[in-house]
Amino acid sequence: MPPRPRMLAAAIVAALALGAQAVPAAAAGGPAGDSSPTTSRGIEIPAFYNPPSELPGADGTLIRHEPLPLALSLPGIDGPLPGRATRLMYKSTDANGEAVAVTGAYIEPAAKWRGDGPRPLVAVAPGTMGQGDQCAASMALEHPLQLNGQTVSVGYEDLSVYRLLLRGVAVVVTDYVGLGTTDRLHTYVNRVDGAHAVLDAVRAARALDSASVTSESRVGLFGYSQGGGATAAAAELQPSYAPDVQLAGTYAGAPPADLTEVTKAIDGSDLAGALGWSLNGFLQTEPALRPIADRYINEAGQEALKDLSTMCVGDALFGYGGDSSTHWTKTGQSISDVIRAEPVLQTFLAEQRIGSLKPAGPVRVATGTSDDLVPHGQARQLAVDWCGKGAQVTYVPVLLPGVGSGLLNHFAPLLTDQGNAISWLTDRLSGEPAGSNCWSMPVQP
Repeated sequence: MPPRPRMLAAAIVAALALGAQAVPAAAAGGPAGDSSPTTSRGIEIPAFYNPPSELPGADGTLIRHEPLPLALSLPGIDGPLPGRATRLMYKSTDANGEAVAVTGAYIEPAAKWRGDGPRPLVAVAPGTMGQGDQCAASMALEHPLQLNGQTVSVGYEDLSVYRLLLRGVAVVVTDYVGLGTTDRLHTYVNRVDGAHAVLDAVRAARALDSASVTSESRVGLFGYSQGGGATAAAAELQPSYAPDVQLAGTYAGAPPADLTEVTKAIDGSDLAGALGWSLNGFLQTEPALRPIADRYINEAGQEALKDLSTMCVGDALFGYGGDSSTHWTKTGQSISDVIRAEPVLQTFLAEQRIGSLKPAGPVRVATGTSDDLVPHGQARQLAVDWCGKGAQVTYVPVLLPGVGSGLLNHFAPLLTDQGNAISWLTDRLSGEPAGSNCWSMPVQP
């Protein structure tokens, strides 16, 4: 790994870990599921995450739940601060129409909701966590920092969760399809899988007896990066997939709406390992792509894909930061070159494109103008596409100076804009009408 990405990776891991509690990496938790606990890269995955052999029929149905200790929690008069968490497993449907078990967490806030109406609910779609089961966001709420020599897992999504809880907003977090659950790989940046997991998390939270939210509670979606893509896709698919989940507002930060453009951007970057997660997930979703992969991916590439399938984002920064996909192919072509040469891949990625449907409810799209990992241009184009369909869009370009290239350009807008994004979403949850600045965006970016 080149020196600059290595130093940058270490700096980001250290920065995100400030204030986090380091915990034993192999801490067990919860009652047994259908078998004994497993391990991933030396970290124990509680048996809770093993799906049952048979799943219920209705999407969003709770399969099991248990108390979830929050690492950053303080005692309060009426319960722990900032809230009481419950680990969830619920039923969803993947892109192939197959029943899947998805895990996540619901947090009942200790703070009172002071807005209009009953306590609202926000589904938080995590940003890139990795592909190993130990990377699941629900585990990161319990263990925000895991360092054991074999894996680096950082719960950087915890900040947005806690900020919402302090406003009296209930939060449900999805782990996505295959992340945490031990029966399949995580289908990273899969448009349909991500959207369904987010929407079904809302249904699961409503079904929890201990939750104060009901079908009358306003619902919002919050996500950045991978999470921004998942919430954007969920807003598009909600009318057809989950008409019972009415959306008061959706925040989609730095959404990877056009994976063809994102693939070019991350190749050779600090987050080059995300290419492997994408390939692994897509090959699982669409086995017909396997012959193309076998034709192009060399032995080193196959080993990288296998290795990355068990990694969290911290592992990938250290292990694959700065790598080029030209080292993974038999022909020396980049993955982007392979996509251009294979119409089947072009068609598949076109089907993953977000922006072809009108989203439900008002949406806020924010993107850093210097972001070169999830490129600003394609995220802005999503807002333009939605405006063209008559959607109520607030587009926010986050104007920050670029610092070379890489993760800082991508993550800085997450931190600088997060407060404004949460305030915008809280206003929607209070029933305040949203504006739109579609008038300010010409058709061409």
